[in-house]
Amino acid sequence: MASNLNLIGLDKKASQELSEKLNELLANYQIFYMNARGFHWNIKGEKFFELHMKFEELYNDSLIKVDEIAERILTLGYTPLHTYADYSSLSKIKAAKNISNGKEAIQKILEGYEVLLPLERELLEMSGDSNDEGTNALMSDYIREQEKLIWMYSAYLNQ
Repeated sequence: MASNLNLIGLDKKASQELSEKLNELLANYQIFYMNARGFHWNIKGEKFFELHMKFEELYNDSLIKVDEIAERILTLGYTPLHTYADYSSLSKIKAAKNISNGKEAIQKILEGYEVLLPLERELLEMSGDSNDEGTNALMSDYIREQEKLIWMYSAYLNQ
């Protein structure tokens, strides 16, 4: 194997750049996850049961994505970030504290997708350019899922 290729046959420099961007996505997902968890715990009001379940689905899905992203970074030959200090300093999504209003929580979720979706599209392009089908497929799946969720959450807010 050529010295400029990693263990899975991809260019080391491109894999490093992808891993750095994946770590940025990972940091944002960790904060997104914590926000969804907080919304689940703290939601109140008329739509409590509906939103409590929806936020649980969201944080469970986010937890799976966090693991997939970290494992993809490892597969590319690099180390995923794993401290909250790293996450909070790198994440563009900010922690949402003490939100119990459903519409406010959903607005924060939509704001999170405004950060996640462009990062995923950037990773989709980067992975396509470097022939990294594993990262490409992951990002393609995330984008498709989130575009539908954005439509659904926006419809809930009558946007």
